[in-house]
Amino acid sequence: MGERLSIKKPKATRSAYGEALLELGKKRSDIVALDADLSGSTKTGNFAKAFPDRFFNMGIAEQDMIGTAAGFAKAGKVPFASTFAVFETGRAWDQIRLTVCYSNTNVKLVATHGGITVGEDGASHQALEDITLMRALPNMRVIVPADATETVSVINAVAEIEGPFYVRLGRANVPYVMPDDYEFKLGKAYTFSTGKDVNIIAAGIMVDTALKAAEILSKEGIDTGVVNMASIKPLDEEALLNAAKSCKLIVTAEEHSIIGGLGGAVSEFLSENYPMSVKRIGIQDIFGCSGSGSELLEYHGIGVDNVVKTIKTALIK
Repeated sequence: MGERLSIKKPKATRSAYGEALLELGKKRSDIVALDADLSGSTKTGNFAKAFPDRFFNMGIAEQDMIGTAAGFAKAGKVPFASTFAVFETGRAWDQIRLTVCYSNTNVKLVATHGGITVGEDGASHQALEDITLMRALPNMRVIVPADATETVSVINAVAEIEGPFYVRLGRANVPYVMPDDYEFKLGKAYTFSTGKDVNIIAAGIMVDTALKAAEILSKEGIDTGVVNMASIKPLDEEALLNAAKSCKLIVTAEEHSIIGGLGGAVSEFLSENYPMSVKRIGIQDIFGCSGSGSELLEYHGIGVDNVVKTIKTALIK
């Protein structure tokens, strides 16, 4: 299994985004940032302090933020538009569909506070369907980084690649799992290891969970591999097919509804190209609730111990 970089202190992917955006702003004068009155939380405030003439607080007007971002893109700028995932993809979905995706504008939507680890803010602030909403839109690319290292690489990559992107980040601090020299490539997964019994295809915070679960399962004699599928759209079909052909069971792991997200993308591809057993681990067809991030991961059955138990049960069937 790939080397774990556990000596670094965990960092939130939103914090890494703030740092990466600031560095981009220093290098490129065409980078602009927009926020919907949450720059302290999304960490775009770092960019705002350094480049006040290139930062635009649109207020609690997400639809206006998306339309303005599209306008900046048409004017030759590279806009990064940020707010909480539930607000960006929900309140402004029509504007994203028409002014970003239908018009194929060079807008980078970087949403923070995705998933249930938003925590105590509860169901109203927990985006559990945002990947589904963005995956369904033509021209949109969907990326979910696993840690701070991958986040920095992703932000630099999307700034260079023309067209719409949705990058989903989290609120909570997460462990470093990717190598220091890792470089994100659109449409390419990172395979930590390949198992003969089961391969876990994970994204975001669940990559660390998958690696921990794989260690436990492997010690119990269940040969388990882990693939970081940060690029959910486009999917790395080659890596997925290789993982599927090497094992008995594919498991998807995501901090998102099992409907339409990573689990949906993997199941859709395999059902048409290599039919086999797939178990989706994620949030069932329910809304979230209030609690700490760690409590909610356990409550929804996507903590490490629950993932191990679920995989064992699926292998027996």
